Amino acid sequence: MSAEILSQIEDVLDQIRPALHADGGDVELVEYDDEGFVHLNMMGSCGGCPMSTATLTLGIEAELRRAIPEVEGVITV
Repeated sequence: MSAEILSQIEDVLDQIRPALHADGGDVELVEYDDEGFVHLNMMGSCGGCPMSTATLTLGIEAELRRAIPEVEGVITV
């Protein structure tokens, strides 16, 4: 697991967090695995929101994959 990639992931998440915070939610990086998947914990109102899948896939995953080519996808934990 590359410390550089982890730092890049956190940078992207920091750009997304204000929008999540506005809706009472947040996201926590759990791990970046050897296959290139980012494991995230959706917190606050995002944890139980029916739109969290769309937020995760259309927002967070798309942005991570755009910014960091090594990212293959996102998994919620």
